[in-house]
Amino acid sequence: MYVCSCFGITEDQVKKHADGGACTPRQIASACKAGTDCGGCVRRIQALLGRGDCARRDLAAGGTAPTGAPAGAPAVLGATPDVRLPDAA
Repeated sequence: MYVCSCFGITEDQVKKHADGGACTPRQIASACKAGTDCGGCVRRIQALLGRGDCARRDLAAGGTAPTGAPAGAPAVLGATPDVRLPDAA
């Protein structure tokens, strides 16, 4: 079945690129152009990629998720930067 009708990219082709290490729609786009024209297929590509294990995603996050956390989870769940806003004048 076609995922991207603009470039004639099938589900099997997207899965092949994902198996080759593409973990995000942007990486799929770099590999085969799917999602770079009208953008109508990007959500389908996201669905095909799912939330499975992805070594590249873990590296991009700057660490690894805690044991038992879903792949792609932040290294420290619930952590937020210490941001202070100035008092209103």
